[in-house]
Amino acid sequence: MEIEFWWLLALPLFFALGWLAARIDIRQVVQESRSLPRSYLTGLNFLLNEQPDKAIDAFVEAVRIDPQTVELHFALGSLFRRRGETDRAIRMHQLLVDREDLSEEQRLQALGELGQDFLKAGLLDRAEAVFVRLRGTRANEVALGYLLEIYQQEKDWAKAIEVAQALPAHESVMWRTEVANFHCELAAGALANSRHDEAQAHLDHAFEVNRRSVRASLLLGDLLAARGRDEEALEAWKRIESQDPVYLALVAERVMDAYGRVGRVEEGHQLLRAWLSAHASLDLLDELFHWEMEKAGPRAAYALVREELRRNPTLLGLDKLLEAAVLAAPAEQRGDIELVKQLIHGHTRRVARYRCDACGFKARQFHWRCPACGGWETYPPRRTEEFDLTP
Repeated sequence: MEIEFWWLLALPLFFALGWLAARIDIRQVVQESRSLPRSYLTGLNFLLNEQPDKAIDAFVEAVRIDPQTVELHFALGSLFRRRGETDRAIRMHQLLVDREDLSEEQRLQALGELGQDFLKAGLLDRAEAVFVRLRGTRANEVALGYLLEIYQQEKDWAKAIEVAQALPAHESVMWRTEVANFHCELAAGALANSRHDEAQAHLDHAFEVNRRSVRASLLLGDLLAARGRDEEALEAWKRIESQDPVYLALVAERVMDAYGRVGRVEEGHQLLRAWLSAHASLDLLDELFHWEMEKAGPRAAYALVREELRRNPTLLGLDKLLEAAVLAAPAEQRGDIELVKQLIHGHTRRVARYRCDACGFKARQFHWRCPACGGWETYPPRRTEEFDLTP
């Protein structure tokens, strides 16, 4: 292959141009590094040496020397918020919002950070104002997420419904569960104040969003019972078995009271026993145990718990067995049984709590919404001991 003569003349020119470009890049890097405040480099050194407090002081000094360091303002503000210094984070991000030389993207970012500062500081009204301002912008989805969190903290369920339905993924299973619970919260409030028609309307909306809402069925039964329609209330509560039998324990007492009002106590008793046989539950066992103790005496309660213990051995069940045994035993044996019961009871307190499926938070009381992670219906009415028994 022959090489054209003019290529030999062009090669030195290409080398010269490459050398010149490299020199320009190097000079630019050196110039930019020299333009950085010395305190900025000092702060980086402190960060690398895991000295965050000294790093923050150095970065604050860098911002004071060169106010144009926008990204450093953002970094410092976020760092202050994570450390719990929300007042300093608010000041830092407010300075950014007030600057006139920011791009639209940077201004939206600054507003979002400021809203998070207010939220972390517990200033919900000011956080809400910021995120409402961000609706309809490029930060719309993020703003809706924070607004939903704010309205749930404030228990403003009507606004929470409006925001949840505006989210892009509002038709997913998760959001159907959440929105149905928002309607149930409104229904529960209306029912507590005897506004029955309003409660019915909210429950209708809850079922429209989620036909399998256990909580809506429970509240519907409460509403029907409050209106004196016990037979219909029983049907609403029975429907929970096909929705999620874990929650049957929550309506066990209601079911027995309703059967008592319609004069069919034994039918209610048999229904609860059938539920316990099909869906082992310590709370169901507890409800049946107290009914047997009151209506049939300690021996019947003892027989009930002994039968259940053979199928599902638990410490909480044993505690109930010993409670019945103390009352059924001869007087000379009660002291020894009571001693064993006290020992068992000391251990049952650790396994008698409810636990969130999502975050593992434990508490003695049942919650529809986990107090720790905020998940709806992630906190089933099952004691921690029952989680170990589930296959």
